[in-house]
Amino acid sequence: MRAASTLVLTLCACGLVAGQQPRSNALADSDLAALRTLHAAALASDYAYERVAYLTDSIGPRLTGSPQYAAAVQYVASELRKLGLDVRLQPVQVPRWERGEERAELVAYPGQAGEAIQRLVVTALGGSVATPPEGITAEVVAVRSFDELEALGAERVAGKIVVFNQPFDQRLAEAGHAGEAYGQSVAYRSNGAVAAARLGAIASLVRSVGGAEYRLPHTGGTSYTEGVPRIPAGALSAEDAALVERLAKRGPVRLRLVLTPRTLPDATDHNVIGDLKGSERPDEVVIVSGHLDSWDLGTGAIDDAAGVAVAMEVANLVKQAGLRPKRTIRVVAWAAEEPGLFGSRRYVKEYASELRKHAGAIEMDLGAAHPIGIEIGGAPSIAEVLAPVAALLRRSGAGMLRTGELAGSDIIALGIEGVPTFAPLQDTRRYFDYHHTPADTLDKVSPVELRENAAVITVLAYALANLPEMLPHTPRPRPAWLESRLRAGERAHFPFLPRRVSSP
Repeated sequence: MRAASTLVLTLCACGLVAGQQPRSNALADSDLAALRTLHAAALASDYAYERVAYLTDSIGPRLTGSPQYAAAVQYVASELRKLGLDVRLQPVQVPRWERGEERAELVAYPGQAGEAIQRLVVTALGGSVATPPEGITAEVVAVRSFDELEALGAERVAGKIVVFNQPFDQRLAEAGHAGEAYGQSVAYRSNGAVAAARLGAIASLVRSVGGAEYRLPHTGGTSYTEGVPRIPAGALSAEDAALVERLAKRGPVRLRLVLTPRTLPDATDHNVIGDLKGSERPDEVVIVSGHLDSWDLGTGAIDDAAGVAVAMEVANLVKQAGLRPKRTIRVVAWAAEEPGLFGSRRYVKEYASELRKHAGAIEMDLGAAHPIGIEIGGAPSIAEVLAPVAALLRRSGAGMLRTGELAGSDIIALGIEGVPTFAPLQDTRRYFDYHHTPADTLDKVSPVELRENAAVITVLAYALANLPEMLPHTPRPRPAWLESRLRAGERAHFPFLPRRVSSP
C-alpha cells in the first residue's frame, strides 16, 4: 500500500446533482410517500440497537469458527424468521485461529536500572504463527518504512525482531480521510512479517493501526507468502512502538516475545441470508448487509454488529409499515470478513448466474457514527437517479452522494461483477480509535446515530427495490491491492475503503 491511485469523486448535495432524474426511472409518488414513512420510523426505532446489544453483550466476540459465531448465526436467523423472511444458512469454509498467551518485555536497553524489565502492550495478529512456548529473545531493529528496512539489508536484520513504527496519520483522519490514513498504515500489519522474514528476521511487530493512543493494541489480519518463512507477528501499542524506537536510537535493545496462538483445522461457518420477497419482481434482489464475525479483543460492536443490526432493521421497518417492495430485499450477515471475505466470495460463487438480477448491494462496515450521505460504487448516472432519495435524507443531515469505484468490504466482489454497490458515508474520524481493539464495545454505539444510519440504508434499499428499472451494471476490474492479496493467500486481511489504496 505504499502506492496510491487517484480517483475522481463526484460529490453532490441533492440539489446540486447535474441534470434531472431520468423520467423513465423515476419513483412513483406512492413510493416517495413510503420512503418518507420509513425515514420517520427509522429515526424513532430502537430495534437495531437492541440487536447490537444482544450480539455484543450476550454473545460477545464472534471469531471465525468459534462457538460464539455459531450462536450469532442462530440468533440472527431466528430474528429474521420472526419477521417473516425466507431464511437460509449458506455454508462457508473458513480458517480457524485462536489467540494464546501474549507477552512482550524489554529485557536489555540503554539506561536500564540493573535487571529491571519493561513490559509492553502487545497482541498477536490474526493468522500469526506462534513463538516457542518459552518465547524468543532477540535484539530489535526499529524502522518506519519498508524502504528503510530494505536499506538495512539481511546482514543487519537477520536473527532480529523487526519493529515497524509507522504512525497512524490522525490529522488525515480528522480531516475526514480516516480510510486513507488506515490504508497508509495497514500495509505494515498485513505485509510486515513477510518483508521482515525475507531478510532473516525471527519476528515482526507493528505499531497498532489506529488513533487514540491510549496504550491500546489493535489486532487484525496478517499474511504470509509461499516460499518465505512464517514468523510470529504482533502489534504493539503506539506508545510502546515509539518507546522501542527511541531506545533503539540510543543503543542495543533486546526484547523477549511470547505469542502462542494456534491455527486449527478449517471450520464451517454460515452466511445468514433472509429474503423479504418482492411483490412484482422477486427474482431481482437488493442486498442489505453487514459482517457477523469480529475479532476477539472487544465484542465487535462497531465492527460490525452495528452493520448486521441495521440490515435487520431494514426488514423490520418495511414489515412494520406494511409495505411490499417490488423487488426482493435480501438481508445478509456475512461470514468471515475479517480473515479474508470468505463469506462474500462464497456468495458470489454460488449466485454467479444470478448476479445480473442483483439491483444493488449495500453494506455498513465503517462503524455506526453519524452518516452524511451515500457512497455509490457504480455509474455516475446513479447519482441522478437517487437525487430524490438524497433530498429526503437531507432531513437527517445525510443528503450527500459520492461516486467512486467501490463501496463496502464484503460487497467488493459484487461490485467487480458489475452490481451497483452502496455504503453510508459516515463520520469516521474516531472509528479507528476503537477498530480491532478491546474498546470495540456497545458503549461506542450511539442509539441516535445508529437510527440515522438505519434511516439512510432503509430509504436507499426500498428505493432501489422500487425503481421502475434496474440501475446499470458496470463491471469493474479488481483493484491491484486485491489481486496481490489473493495471490498472497486467502487468509490475508482486506482493508476498508480500498478505493484509493493499492498494495505494494
